[in-house]
Amino acid sequence: MANKQVLVTGGTGFLGAYLLAYLVQKGYQIKAIKRKTSSMNLVKGIESQIEWLEGDILDTPFLETAMKGVQQVYHAAAIVSFDPKDAAFMLKVNAEGTANMVNAALYEGIEKFVHISSIAALGRKEFQPHINETVHWENSKENSNYAISKFKAECEVWRGMQEGLNIAIVNPSVIIGAGNWNQGSCQLVQKVAKGFKFYPKGCTGFVDVRDVARAAILLMESDILGERYILNGANWSYQKFFTQMAKALNQTPPNRLAAPWMVNLLWRAEWLRSKIFRSSPLLSRETAQTSQATYYYHNEKIIQQLGYDFIPMEETLQTTADAFQKSQEQGLNYGLMPLY
Repeated sequence: MANKQVLVTGGTGFLGAYLLAYLVQKGYQIKAIKRKTSSMNLVKGIESQIEWLEGDILDTPFLETAMKGVQQVYHAAAIVSFDPKDAAFMLKVNAEGTANMVNAALYEGIEKFVHISSIAALGRKEFQPHINETVHWENSKENSNYAISKFKAECEVWRGMQEGLNIAIVNPSVIIGAGNWNQGSCQLVQKVAKGFKFYPKGCTGFVDVRDVARAAILLMESDILGERYILNGANWSYQKFFTQMAKALNQTPPNRLAAPWMVNLLWRAEWLRSKIFRSSPLLSRETAQTSQATYYYHNEKIIQQLGYDFIPMEETLQTTADAFQKSQEQGLNYGLMPLY
């Protein structure tokens, strides 16, 4: 399989960097799409082994050129934001960008297309906390703008399958690991390291970033077509997650439950701060709402069908904490974990 040429989108991002590292380790010929402004911090050490293409997934002619000579495509590029001002652009990139990827893959005769979706694309319904791959999307106030954009993106991939594209989809839960400490879920590590005292009452799924990369490659190398798989290492309460993270960082665990009124006050204060400093809010109305909800994501399908063994979340958090502390000592705002 390693003689195949692959194309990866989102390769300089959190997940994409680990995906590229595993593909390099396996000896694939790799093309990766990056934007002009993309930071290369997470791919240092492997960037010379990858052919980098500068462009945009909203540019269809560029994508068709990028896919020439390619047999396999990993589509990991997406915008993740819970800031209302990003909603329209996020929908455009995530849904229309995926449609462009699918169309280019069909046009160029790509052998297989693995799409990195999200548990968000499965949808959330009040009073239905257990979620597996068989659930059907329903419009609900529980669904964020990000969830809507990922659902519409996934619809484009299913449409591609109907038109003859060989596809497989992974739906990771909250992805945890070392990356840019100022972005995405990696910010949680920084928060806990600074002595974060509060925890929300909700529960969700968490998965090691290396599991997402490994499972995507496993699916690509398999004969499985037209299936989606939830990737979830553990269903934990936020209290347990923050407590275990604090222990890994040798910090005092948070011991104060953030009541709903407090969370609502916090997201409003964060909204005001973001307006004053012209930055993205760390907490929004959507994330505040999500943090109070309880959902359990079932991973039995990939375990039973592929014998997949997830990295224990305690181990993930310790490895992440070690990477964070090492990067702090080196004065870096990013870190990486060794491949599993």
